[in-house]
Amino acid sequence: MKKILLSSLLLWPVVMMAQDTTFTIKGSIGKLDIPAKAYLSYRNADGNVLDSVMIRKGQFIFKGAVTAPVMATLSIDHKGEGRRKEMDALVCYIDHGSFQLLAKDSVKHAVIKNSLINDAYHAYQQHFAAVEPVLKSLDARWARATDAEKKGTALRDSMMGVATPLFEEKKRLQRVYVQEHPESYFSLLALKEFAGSSIDYGTVAPLFNNLSVANRNSKTGVEFAKRLDIAKLTAIGAMAPGFTQNDVSGHPVNLSDFNGRYVLIDFWASWCGPCRGENPNVVKAYQQFKDKGFTILGISLDQDKEAWVKAIEADKLAWTQVSDLKFWKNAVALQYGIRSIPANLLLDKNGKIIARDLRGEALEKKLAELMN
Repeated sequence: MKKILLSSLLLWPVVMMAQDTTFTIKGSIGKLDIPAKAYLSYRNADGNVLDSVMIRKGQFIFKGAVTAPVMATLSIDHKGEGRRKEMDALVCYIDHGSFQLLAKDSVKHAVIKNSLINDAYHAYQQHFAAVEPVLKSLDARWARATDAEKKGTALRDSMMGVATPLFEEKKRLQRVYVQEHPESYFSLLALKEFAGSSIDYGTVAPLFNNLSVANRNSKTGVEFAKRLDIAKLTAIGAMAPGFTQNDVSGHPVNLSDFNGRYVLIDFWASWCGPCRGENPNVVKAYQQFKDKGFTILGISLDQDKEAWVKAIEADKLAWTQVSDLKFWKNAVALQYGIRSIPANLLLDKNGKIIARDLRGEALEKKLAELMN
């Protein structure tokens, strides 16, 4: 950012803001010297960045620019062999300003000084110290599992028995952290994870609104606010937003065509394993209630029409199917804030959303309640 902007004094605040985005990391790591090398990887507004410098007499310096706090990985190649997977590494955060990184030999045990963002990150990690190590150990165990173990149910069921209460405890801790630290950048990250791919507007919106103005007005905050707006429009109790998309024959289908019936808007794709696994349950519910005022409108996130049509035939999906074949940029998926599939919304006869993400027998049970 060495452009000189002197055209107007009105641009002075902009120049100062640009200067505020620069960062400097001064590292000191024992007696390491050439050919030892340090690497810094992170993501800025232009994409992924991988920077590297030689370590001379234990010292190295990184400089760069970011527009917001960003997670980074600092790696040390002690012998200069270029084997990055085997390198000594530390995860930290970089923001505008300078900080020092001190280590006797291994950077993974380094101490970071004069960095408010990393002090906050350390406190954030400590807040979840009771659950994160166990969850990471479960991830590691699954990574070591054999193909036979992954295909079976014994290991999966055993691990889920341990993980499920930990996930619930983590969500509780996330809520507490967000409520108690409205100024912290990490409250925004905690809230995003707490919200998940399908936002419960009534639960998440009050937590977001409790965040500081700076947090809500940050780039991350503004992006999350847009997701909240969509979640509000597609929350249980809201009228389902209208849309039109073409079926497999290229004919336009409008959501309003289904007025007067209970409708399941079902987001899926031929390439989605969990979706294909859930399809038999959806077929069963359709067959049981199709003559009682219930139907389904499938929204496919496919991009290959042939694969889409073959999956419809193979899974015996007898209801209306539409798609614009734009993968994750499917217009209806974007309109409804769909970030993972399978996903579905159940509408009443007036087009009001009355349930979401009904899986397995839950769909049949809900329809039975409605029909009775």
